[in-house]
Amino acid sequence: MKIGIIDYGVGNILSIQNMLKKSGNKSEILSEPEMIDKFDKLILPGVGSFDFAMNKLINHSWVEPLSNFVLEKKKPILGICLGMQLLCNNSEEGQLKGLSWINANVKKFKTDDNFKLKVPHMGWNSVEVRNLNCKIYEELSGLNKFYFVHSYYVDCLENKDIIGVTKYNGSEFVSSFNKENIYGVQFHPEKSHRYGLKLLENFAEV
Repeated sequence: MKIGIIDYGVGNILSIQNMLKKSGNKSEILSEPEMIDKFDKLILPGVGSFDFAMNKLINHSWVEPLSNFVLEKKKPILGICLGMQLLCNNSEEGQLKGLSWINANVKKFKTDDNFKLKVPHMGWNSVEVRNLNCKIYEELSGLNKFYFVHSYYVDCLENKDIIGVTKYNGSEFVSSFNKENIYGVQFHPEKSHRYGLKLLENFAEV
């Protein structure tokens, strides 16, 4: 079983690789799209802005091989933070279309008087697991803490895709989704200590 971490110039590549190693799983950094078929599952990390990241995927010819890997061959992929958002239809942060593998839109946290949210949402927070059958949350259904850093959140249009939600100052957002072989988490498992370690270990076994 080979796990590839996609290096397209956006993301905490080495931190994810180190955390996978701690969980007992080897991984390789994948920087060339033509090498994608040697892997059994992929991780798509991401930090920064939506359009910048999508342009990286488009301009470096990632979209077609990724779509073939995920949609045709049905191999597992995990999107992390911005990587999760790229799997959606679009984002209020940019003008480009996302990969549209998940029927969801990415929206900005509101900061008006009715919400009083600090943006970005940064720090430790809990995930309420809505789908206990989802393999990446095996043994993580109780109290858990993950590390978040984001100003935009995913709004899933299909409730069945939602596997975890997080509350932030009275507001609730989707913090993880799953559709068949496609997984996404808004938080950073590579920064989330033992809970992130367990989640990555679970993904390695799906």
